[in-house]
Amino acid sequence: MSSNSGYFVPEQSKWPILASIAMGLLAYGAAMTMTAMSADRDSVGVYVLGAGFLVLFYVVFGWFKDQIREEAEGLHNAQLDASYKQGMLWFIFSEVMFFAAFFGALFYVRTFTLPWLGGEGEKGISNMLWQGFEATWPLLTTPDNKQFPGPEAVFSPWSLPLLNTILLITSSVTLTFAHHALKDGRRRALEAWLGLTIALAVVFLYFQGYEYYEAYNELGLTLQAGIYGATFFILTGFHGFHVMLGTVMLFVMLMRCFDGAFSKENHFAFEAVAWYWHFVDVVWVGLYIFVYIL
Repeated sequence: MSSNSGYFVPEQSKWPILASIAMGLLAYGAAMTMTAMSADRDSVGVYVLGAGFLVLFYVVFGWFKDQIREEAEGLHNAQLDASYKQGMLWFIFSEVMFFAAFFGALFYVRTFTLPWLGGEGEKGISNMLWQGFEATWPLLTTPDNKQFPGPEAVFSPWSLPLLNTILLITSSVTLTFAHHALKDGRRRALEAWLGLTIALAVVFLYFQGYEYYEAYNELGLTLQAGIYGATFFILTGFHGFHVMLGTVMLFVMLMRCFDGAFSKENHFAFEAVAWYWHFVDVVWVGLYIFVYIL
Protein backbone atom coordinates (compact mmCIF):
# COMPACT_ATOMS: atom_id res chain seq x y z
CA MET A 1 0.00 0.00 0.00
CA SER A 2 1.37 3.39 -0.94
CA SER A 3 1.90 6.12 1.65
CA ASN A 4 0.55 8.60 -0.89
CA SER A 5 -2.06 10.70 0.94
CA GLY A 6 -3.78 12.05 -2.17
CA TYR A 7 -6.67 10.30 -3.89
CA PHE A 8 -5.45 8.51 -6.99
CA VAL A 9 -7.31 9.46 -10.17
CA PRO A 10 -6.50 7.10 -13.05
CA GLU A 11 -5.91 8.27 -16.59
CA GLN A 12 -8.70 8.20 -19.14
CA SER A 13 -9.41 4.59 -20.05
CA LYS A 14 -11.02 2.67 -22.89
CA TRP A 15 -12.15 -0.14 -20.55
CA PRO A 16 -15.55 1.25 -19.42
CA ILE A 17 -16.85 1.75 -22.98
CA LEU A 18 -15.52 -1.67 -24.04
CA ALA A 19 -17.18 -3.25 -21.00
CA SER A 20 -20.49 -1.63 -22.01
CA ILE A 21 -20.11 -3.03 -25.52
CA ALA A 22 -19.40 -6.48 -24.08
CA MET A 23 -22.51 -6.35 -21.90
CA GLY A 24 -24.63 -5.31 -24.87
CA LEU A 25 -23.30 -8.12 -27.03
CA LEU A 26 -23.85 -10.65 -24.25
CA ALA A 27 -27.45 -9.57 -23.61
CA TYR A 28 -28.38 -9.42 -27.30
CA GLY A 29 -26.55 -12.65 -28.14
CA ALA A 30 -28.11 -14.54 -25.22
CA ALA A 31 -31.62 -13.37 -26.18
CA MET A 32 -31.12 -14.37 -29.83
CA THR A 33 -29.63 -17.73 -28.87
CA MET A 34 -32.38 -18.68 -26.44
CA THR A 35 -35.10 -17.57 -28.87
CA ALA A 36 -33.55 -19.71 -31.61
CA MET A 37 -33.24 -22.69 -29.27
CA SER A 38 -36.90 -22.47 -28.28
CA ALA A 39 -37.86 -22.39 -31.97
CA ASP A 40 -35.36 -25.13 -32.84
CA ARG A 41 -33.64 -23.12 -35.57
CA ASP A 42 -30.19 -21.77 -36.35
CA SER A 43 -29.22 -18.26 -35.38
CA VAL A 44 -26.25 -15.90 -35.43
CA GLY A 45 -26.97 -15.27 -31.76
CA VAL A 46 -24.36 -17.77 -30.63
CA TYR A 47 -21.70 -15.85 -32.57
CA VAL A 48 -22.82 -12.56 -31.05
CA LEU A 49 -22.72 -14.21 -27.62
CA GLY A 50 -19.22 -15.54 -28.30
CA ALA A 51 -18.05 -12.09 -29.40
CA GLY A 52 -19.43 -10.66 -26.18
CA PHE A 53 -17.46 -13.16 -24.11
CA LEU A 54 -14.27 -12.41 -26.05
CA VAL A 55 -14.63 -8.67 -25.52
CA LEU A 56 -15.48 -9.22 -21.83
CA PHE A 57 -12.42 -11.40 -21.23
CA TYR A 58 -10.25 -8.82 -23.01
CA VAL A 59 -11.64 -6.05 -20.81
CA VAL A 60 -11.20 -8.01 -17.58
CA PHE A 61 -7.64 -8.99 -18.47
CA GLY A 62 -6.63 -5.48 -19.53
CA TRP A 63 -8.41 -3.62 -16.73
CA PHE A 64 -7.02 -5.86 -14.00
CA LYS A 65 -3.56 -5.66 -15.56
CA ASP A 66 -3.69 -1.85 -15.35
CA GLN A 67 -4.85 -2.02 -11.74
CA ILE A 68 -2.03 -4.38 -10.77
CA ARG A 69 0.51 -2.14 -12.51
CA GLU A 70 -0.80 0.94 -10.69
CA GLU A 71 -0.56 -0.84 -7.36
CA ALA A 72 3.01 -1.98 -8.10
CA GLU A 73 3.93 1.63 -8.90
CA GLY A 74 2.69 2.72 -5.46
CA LEU A 75 -0.18 4.83 -6.76
CA HIS A 76 -2.84 3.28 -4.52
CA ASN A 77 -3.56 4.32 -0.93
CA ALA A 78 -5.89 3.57 1.99
CA GLN A 79 -8.71 5.73 0.59
CA LEU A 80 -8.65 3.88 -2.72
CA ASP A 81 -8.51 0.56 -0.88
CA ALA A 82 -11.73 1.51 0.93
CA SER A 83 -13.30 2.32 -2.44
CA TYR A 84 -12.33 -1.11 -3.74
CA LYS A 85 -13.99 -2.78 -0.76
CA GLN A 86 -17.18 -0.78 -1.17
CA GLY A 87 -17.21 -1.53 -4.89
CA MET A 88 -16.81 -5.26 -4.33
CA LEU A 89 -19.58 -5.29 -1.72
CA TRP A 90 -21.95 -3.48 -4.09
CA PHE A 91 -21.00 -5.87 -6.89
CA ILE A 92 -21.84 -8.88 -4.73
CA PHE A 93 -25.10 -7.19 -3.70
CA SER A 94 -25.99 -6.79 -7.39
CA GLU A 95 -25.30 -10.50 -7.85
CA VAL A 96 -27.58 -11.29 -4.91
CA MET A 97 -30.36 -9.33 -6.63
CA PHE A 98 -29.61 -11.09 -9.93
CA PHE A 99 -30.12 -14.55 -8.45
CA ALA A 100 -33.01 -13.34 -6.28
CA ALA A 101 -34.94 -12.57 -9.47
CA PHE A 102 -34.58 -16.16 -10.73
CA PHE A 103 -35.30 -17.71 -7.34
CA GLY A 104 -38.32 -15.42 -7.14
CA ALA A 105 -39.58 -16.71 -10.49
CA LEU A 106 -39.15 -20.29 -9.26
CA PHE A 107 -41.05 -19.61 -6.03
CA TYR A 108 -43.84 -17.75 -7.86
CA VAL A 109 -44.39 -20.64 -10.26
CA ARG A 110 -44.40 -23.25 -7.51
CA THR A 111 -46.37 -21.30 -4.92
CA PHE A 112 -48.95 -19.51 -7.05
CA THR A 113 -49.08 -20.43 -10.75
CA LEU A 114 -49.12 -24.22 -10.45
CA PRO A 115 -51.82 -24.34 -7.74
CA TRP A 116 -53.98 -21.92 -9.81
CA LEU A 117 -53.66 -24.15 -12.88
CA GLY A 118 -54.50 -27.12 -10.68
CA GLY A 119 -57.76 -25.49 -9.61
CA GLU A 120 -56.66 -24.23 -6.19
CA GLY A 121 -56.63 -20.75 -4.69
CA GLU A 122 -58.33 -17.50 -5.58
CA LYS A 123 -57.41 -17.85 -9.24
CA GLY A 124 -58.14 -21.56 -9.48
CA ILE A 125 -60.51 -20.78 -12.34
CA SER A 126 -57.35 -20.85 -14.45
CA ASN A 127 -57.84 -24.62 -14.42
CA MET A 128 -60.41 -24.09 -17.17
CA LEU A 129 -57.50 -23.52 -19.56
CA TRP A 130 -56.27 -27.08 -19.10
CA GLN A 131 -58.90 -29.12 -17.33
CA GLY A 132 -57.52 -32.15 -15.55
CA PHE A 133 -54.08 -30.61 -15.11
CA GLU A 134 -52.37 -31.87 -11.94
CA ALA A 135 -50.22 -29.39 -10.07
CA THR A 136 -47.12 -31.38 -9.11
CA TRP A 137 -43.45 -30.47 -8.87
CA PRO A 138 -41.20 -31.32 -10.62
CA LEU A 139 -43.56 -30.72 -13.51
CA LEU A 140 -43.08 -33.76 -15.76
CA THR A 141 -46.35 -33.35 -17.63
CA THR A 142 -46.95 -29.85 -18.95
CA PRO A 143 -50.36 -28.44 -19.90
CA ASP A 144 -49.27 -28.42 -23.54
CA ASN A 145 -47.30 -31.65 -23.46
CA LYS A 146 -47.22 -32.02 -27.23
CA GLN A 147 -45.56 -28.73 -28.10
CA PHE A 148 -43.58 -28.35 -24.86
CA PRO A 149 -43.14 -31.83 -23.40
CA GLY A 150 -41.83 -32.07 -19.87
CA PRO A 151 -38.74 -34.08 -18.92
CA GLU A 152 -38.94 -37.86 -18.70
CA ALA A 153 -37.27 -37.77 -15.29
CA VAL A 154 -35.23 -35.46 -13.04
CA PHE A 155 -31.98 -35.88 -11.17
CA SER A 156 -31.89 -37.53 -7.79
CA PRO A 157 -30.55 -34.97 -5.30
CA TRP A 158 -28.45 -37.71 -3.71
CA SER A 159 -26.29 -38.44 -6.76
CA LEU A 160 -24.26 -35.90 -8.77
CA PRO A 161 -25.92 -32.85 -7.16
CA LEU A 162 -24.86 -34.03 -3.70
CA LEU A 163 -21.32 -34.68 -4.92
CA ASN A 164 -21.14 -31.19 -6.43
CA THR A 165 -22.43 -29.71 -3.18
CA ILE A 166 -19.69 -31.45 -1.23
CA LEU A 167 -17.10 -30.25 -3.74
CA LEU A 168 -18.14 -26.60 -3.49
CA ILE A 169 -18.48 -26.56 0.29
CA THR A 170 -15.07 -28.19 0.59
CA SER A 171 -13.62 -25.58 -1.77
CA SER A 172 -14.85 -22.82 0.56
CA VAL A 173 -13.07 -24.53 3.44
CA THR A 174 -9.80 -24.91 1.52
CA LEU A 175 -9.98 -21.28 0.37
CA THR A 176 -10.42 -20.19 3.99
CA PHE A 177 -7.34 -22.21 4.92
CA ALA A 178 -5.46 -20.46 2.10
CA HIS A 179 -6.59 -17.06 3.40
CA HIS A 180 -5.38 -17.85 6.91
CA ALA A 181 -2.07 -19.10 5.52
CA LEU A 182 -1.66 -15.79 3.68
CA LYS A 183 -2.34 -13.78 6.84
CA ASP A 184 0.14 -15.96 8.74
CA GLY A 185 2.83 -15.55 6.09
CA ARG A 186 2.93 -19.26 5.17
CA ARG A 187 3.45 -18.99 1.42
CA ARG A 188 3.78 -22.70 0.64
CA ALA A 189 0.58 -23.51 2.50
CA LEU A 190 -1.15 -20.61 0.76
CA GLU A 191 -0.21 -21.93 -2.68
CA ALA A 192 -1.14 -25.52 -1.80
CA TRP A 193 -4.58 -24.70 -0.38
CA LEU A 194 -5.35 -22.29 -3.21
CA GLY A 195 -4.30 -24.87 -5.79
CA LEU A 196 -6.57 -27.45 -4.13
CA THR A 197 -9.46 -24.98 -4.23
CA ILE A 198 -9.00 -24.52 -7.97
CA ALA A 199 -8.83 -28.30 -8.49
CA LEU A 200 -12.13 -28.75 -6.63
CA ALA A 201 -13.71 -26.01 -8.76
CA VAL A 202 -12.57 -27.66 -11.99
CA VAL A 203 -13.96 -31.03 -10.86
CA PHE A 204 -17.27 -29.33 -10.04
CA LEU A 205 -17.45 -27.83 -13.54
CA TYR A 206 -16.66 -31.22 -15.07
CA PHE A 207 -19.45 -32.95 -13.18
CA GLN A 208 -21.91 -30.17 -14.01
CA GLY A 209 -21.05 -30.59 -17.69
CA TYR A 210 -21.58 -34.33 -17.35
CA GLU A 211 -24.88 -33.66 -15.59
CA TYR A 212 -26.02 -31.50 -18.52
CA TYR A 213 -25.00 -34.25 -20.95
CA GLU A 214 -27.10 -36.77 -19.03
CA ALA A 215 -30.00 -34.33 -18.79
CA TYR A 216 -30.19 -33.85 -22.55
CA ASN A 217 -29.39 -37.40 -23.65
CA GLU A 218 -30.87 -39.59 -20.90
CA LEU A 219 -33.63 -37.67 -19.11
CA GLY A 220 -35.12 -35.45 -21.80
CA LEU A 221 -34.43 -32.54 -19.46
CA THR A 222 -33.72 -29.63 -21.79
CA LEU A 223 -34.20 -25.89 -21.80
CA GLN A 224 -37.45 -26.50 -23.70
CA ALA A 225 -38.78 -29.10 -21.20
CA GLY A 226 -41.50 -26.91 -19.76
CA ILE A 227 -41.12 -24.52 -16.86
CA TYR A 228 -39.04 -26.99 -14.86
CA GLY A 229 -36.46 -27.34 -17.63
CA ALA A 230 -36.33 -23.57 -18.13
CA THR A 231 -35.84 -22.73 -14.44
CA PHE A 232 -33.40 -25.62 -13.95
CA PHE A 233 -31.04 -24.55 -16.72
CA ILE A 234 -31.32 -20.82 -16.11
CA LEU A 235 -30.51 -21.16 -12.40
CA THR A 236 -27.83 -23.84 -12.66
CA GLY A 237 -26.45 -22.41 -15.92
CA PHE A 238 -25.93 -18.90 -14.61
CA HIS A 239 -24.45 -20.35 -11.44
CA GLY A 240 -22.09 -22.52 -13.49
CA PHE A 241 -20.95 -19.41 -15.38
CA HIS A 242 -20.20 -17.71 -12.07
CA VAL A 243 -18.22 -20.75 -10.92
CA MET A 244 -16.22 -20.65 -14.16
CA LEU A 245 -15.51 -16.95 -13.72
CA GLY A 246 -14.57 -17.50 -10.06
CA THR A 247 -12.22 -20.32 -11.06
CA VAL A 248 -10.42 -18.01 -13.48
CA MET A 249 -10.12 -15.39 -10.74
CA LEU A 250 -8.72 -17.96 -8.32
CA PHE A 251 -6.19 -19.08 -10.94
CA VAL A 252 -5.05 -15.47 -11.42
CA MET A 253 -4.64 -15.16 -7.64
CA LEU A 254 -2.53 -18.33 -7.62
CA MET A 255 -0.28 -16.98 -10.39
CA ARG A 256 0.16 -13.75 -8.44
CA CYS A 257 0.99 -15.74 -5.31
CA PHE A 258 3.69 -17.61 -7.22
CA ASP A 259 5.00 -14.20 -8.32
CA GLY A 260 5.32 -13.08 -4.68
CA ALA A 261 2.33 -10.75 -4.66
CA PHE A 262 0.30 -9.97 -1.52
CA SER A 263 1.44 -9.50 2.04
CA LYS A 264 -0.11 -10.02 5.46
CA GLU A 265 -1.29 -6.41 5.51
CA ASN A 266 -2.11 -5.81 1.83
CA HIS A 267 -4.02 -8.53 -0.01
CA PHE A 268 -7.47 -7.18 -0.78
CA ALA A 269 -7.49 -8.62 -4.30
CA PHE A 270 -7.27 -12.07 -2.73
CA GLU A 271 -9.98 -11.20 -0.20
CA ALA A 272 -12.29 -9.90 -2.93
CA VAL A 273 -12.02 -13.15 -4.87
CA ALA A 274 -12.60 -15.09 -1.63
CA TRP A 275 -15.76 -13.07 -0.93
CA TYR A 276 -17.00 -13.80 -4.45
CA TRP A 277 -16.25 -17.51 -4.15
CA HIS A 278 -18.05 -17.87 -0.82
CA PHE A 279 -21.05 -16.06 -2.33
CA VAL A 280 -21.11 -18.50 -5.27
CA ASP A 281 -21.01 -21.41 -2.81
CA VAL A 282 -23.94 -20.02 -0.79
CA VAL A 283 -25.98 -19.65 -3.99
CA TRP A 284 -25.29 -23.30 -4.83
CA VAL A 285 -26.54 -24.42 -1.44
CA GLY A 286 -29.78 -22.55 -2.17
CA LEU A 287 -29.96 -24.18 -5.60
CA TYR A 288 -29.37 -27.62 -4.16
CA ILE A 289 -32.17 -27.20 -1.62
CA PHE A 290 -34.83 -25.52 -3.76
CA VAL A 291 -34.08 -26.97 -7.23
CA TYR A 292 -32.92 -30.50 -6.47
CA ILE A 293 -34.39 -31.49 -3.07
CA LEU A 294 -37.67 -29.62 -2.58
